[in-house]
Amino acid sequence: MKPSFFQRLAVAALAALPLFTACNQPEKPEETAASATLARYFAPTETGVQDGGVRVIPITTPKGTFNIWTKRFGNNPKVKVLLLNGGPGATHEYFECFENFLPKEGIEFIYYDQLGCGNSDNPKDTAMWSLPRYVEEVEQVRQALKLDHTNFYLLGHSWGGILAAEYAFKYQQNLKGLVISNMMMSCPAYVKYANEVLAKQLKPEVLAEIRQIEAKKDFNNPRYMGLLEPNFYAEHLCRIVPNPEPITRSMGKLNQSFYVTMQGPSEFGLSGKLVHWDRVPDLSKLAVPVLSIGGKYDTMDPAHMRMIATKVQKGNSLICPQGSHMSMYDDQQTYFKGLITFLKSVDAGTVKPGAEL
Repeated sequence: MKPSFFQRLAVAALAALPLFTACNQPEKPEETAASATLARYFAPTETGVQDGGVRVIPITTPKGTFNIWTKRFGNNPKVKVLLLNGGPGATHEYFECFENFLPKEGIEFIYYDQLGCGNSDNPKDTAMWSLPRYVEEVEQVRQALKLDHTNFYLLGHSWGGILAAEYAFKYQQNLKGLVISNMMMSCPAYVKYANEVLAKQLKPEVLAEIRQIEAKKDFNNPRYMGLLEPNFYAEHLCRIVPNPEPITRSMGKLNQSFYVTMQGPSEFGLSGKLVHWDRVPDLSKLAVPVLSIGGKYDTMDPAHMRMIATKVQKGNSLICPQGSHMSMYDDQQTYFKGLITFLKSVDAGTVKPGAEL
């Protein structure tokens, strides 16, 4: 005899019971903990109207008060990474790739456009482009954001690495950790590496034409960039061509006045305010944990950046085997795995001086 409609319905209900029961089981403890951690990371810290973590900070300078733009991403009371962009004179925007790696690790980071850069005020006064003044600017930003030795990590890339190091030499008591990304600690050594190593890797005819343009100081000649982009930048600045959009957007906003004042117009020689900057003899004074990051194909000497970690008191090094000056893009997995490992080891108090990550 065929089962009745109600008998078939009862069988179906019994068959569905395990699925129904499973769907209504209490959350596993790890799921609850993960949800709570996620909620804390994205919890707003500002009161009133929410503005995506943006905070505009007034800073005082010898030339008056100016506004500095910052933007917080995430919330971690113990790990807050303030990002210092390079250029000199670029913007925070090329750091946007950090959003794909740090949030899932619960690491808070803070975008920051230095004076004259991006969304911050631009006084258009070359007297303001000064390393000591920028150090005091970082200190005022730190105070406004209430960062201290219990949570404050400073990551400086390229020119930002010079600024981060100089800040640490004066204010390391405020830091929990320091990351110098893709920057040597000696501008004379950087110039020597550019001329004696990188320039010699160019085709002789390309280098000869670059030298001719530089000798004439014809740096606005389109041919100059036409030679540098495929022959130098594509090899040593960022090996992804065309460049990722955040890099293009950031470099498209470069403050040329800032750049030339600090570095000079040439890629193979410094003539700006940084020409004599050299902090190698002082590296042993840094007691805060330091990570020195470089790339095999960097505009900076990888051996020098590895050396930095041996000169400071608690240094780690990370040389990205596929990376250039923008290792956070052309060797992303290596860059962020090493960076995250370092940040977590500092937070846990397990940094091993001399380690190569």
